[in-house]
Amino acid sequence: MKISNGKMGITALMSNHCAGMVDIIALPIWIGILISYYQFDTQQAGLLVTLFLIGATSSSIILAPLFNNLPKKIIIFSSFFIAGLAFFLISSNTDFKIIASLHLYAGLAVGAGLSLTHGTVGQSNNPHKLFAVLGMALGVFGIIFMAVAIFTTKTFGPNNLFVLIGIIMIFASLISFLFFPKSHAPRSISNNLMFPKLKKYIWLCIIGISLLSMTQAITVSFFDRIGEFRGFSHEMISIALMIYVSVCILPGPLAVFLQNKLNALTVICIGPLFQALFALIITHTTSAVMYCISGGLMAFTILFTHIFAFGLLSKLDSSNRAIAATPAMLMFGSAIAPILGGTLIKYIGFESIGYAAFVLVFTQICCFAYVRCQVMKSSISSNTLNA
Repeated sequence: MKISNGKMGITALMSNHCAGMVDIIALPIWIGILISYYQFDTQQAGLLVTLFLIGATSSSIILAPLFNNLPKKIIIFSSFFIAGLAFFLISSNTDFKIIASLHLYAGLAVGAGLSLTHGTVGQSNNPHKLFAVLGMALGVFGIIFMAVAIFTTKTFGPNNLFVLIGIIMIFASLISFLFFPKSHAPRSISNNLMFPKLKKYIWLCIIGISLLSMTQAITVSFFDRIGEFRGFSHEMISIALMIYVSVCILPGPLAVFLQNKLNALTVICIGPLFQALFALIITHTTSAVMYCISGGLMAFTILFTHIFAFGLLSKLDSSNRAIAATPAMLMFGSAIAPILGGTLIKYIGFESIGYAAFVLVFTQICCFAYVRCQVMKSSISSNTLNA
């Protein structure tokens, strides 16, 4: 498939990706505001974000198998518009049950829009490169978002974080309506029948990516709370958050440069090791410098590793069903993490997050090692797997 709308079509994909992946950027302050402003405990705050991510996962799971037969533009436009309205309502409510329902509805909408966006990326001539470009856009967006979010929440009140997210969703909706690219690939109601069931190693790759996301989310969901617990100043925590989002701009261009130099199977097996290291440092260090650096490198690790995993899946599954399920992979892991992390913190302490991340990384490596072994035995050439 070629992007028929050229640069504006890619711009629409960028805006959708940034809006749909806003949780990766906002998570460190999202839960913090639910705790500090709305006065929920860590378990309740974690549950709210979990509901958002469960909603996103559910809609992605439902839509991914139907990807080839859906009217993408209208669904994406409607989804982000509905999500924007839900976030506006979250900003003006304090009742836990209402906020919980709105988090779920927003998640369902975001997951639908992001799923079809990623499926469209998977149909491009070079999914690895285009996804890396979207990653660069997310990095630039993250820097701007975090700076605006910190200023907005301090100046106008913490609840205005959700107003800001709502505006981003509405903007993505409008850009999609105007410029979302058209696919020239043929569509028919029987398209899904043409593709075989996904192989076991593809499913294990999907599980590994979910665990990659879970490890990230369980650590950064309480990133600012860990800083406060360690006695770091608000200024230092703000600097750490800016470093966290600033680093997000680097994985994309680096992944493009290394696309034909690194084997994707090697990247997905080694990347998780760094996750474990940085998670343990974040949750155990008393050094503000190590806290700041490890937070940024944690973000770098998941984004860099996932770009290669995305490119790998696009090679292994020609139907694009696995690629369309990318939000489900990411958000299923992320969905469990906040409630799990909040519960661990409530009953054990912040250090338990690091140990949980270590266990998750071990499981990731087992999944990815199986994928590596099976793919190396198959007829897929190593050149093909250089993302």
